[in-house]
This record gives sequence, structure tokens and C-alpha cells, in this order.
Amino acid sequence: MSLIGFHRLLITAGILFCLGFATWETRAYFRAGGTGTLLMGLAFAVLGVGLILYLRRLNRILGYESDGG
Repeated sequence: MSLIGFHRLLITAGILFCLGFATWETRAYFRAGGTGTLLMGLAFAVLGVGLILYLRRLNRILGYESDGG
């Protein structure tokens, strides 16, 4: 496995963690309330989306040519 492939794997794991934790915290907010849990849920949802955007643009960030699709 190349270093780029391993990086993609780690970013994918980060995405799953962030979105999973965001779901957990949001559900905790609806069960028990608390502004902190809602803010944590929103923050990790934003981080997860940011990692998704990063992963989709990784080739461009690294300077590889786009295949057009």
C-alpha cells in the first residue's frame, strides 16, 4: 500500500469517527439536552464534512492531474 493510499485510509477513518461522534452527541442532546452536546455534535459534523471535501480534492492538493471525472 502506498503512502497516499494509507493516508486515504486514515482520512476515511477520521470521517467515520467524526460523523459517528456527531451522531452520538446529537442524539445525546435530544435525550438529555445541554448546549455543550449540541455544539460538539455540530462541530464534529462540520469536521466530518471538511474531511470529506479534503478527501475528494486530495489529488488536486497533491498536484496530480485530474482525469476529468
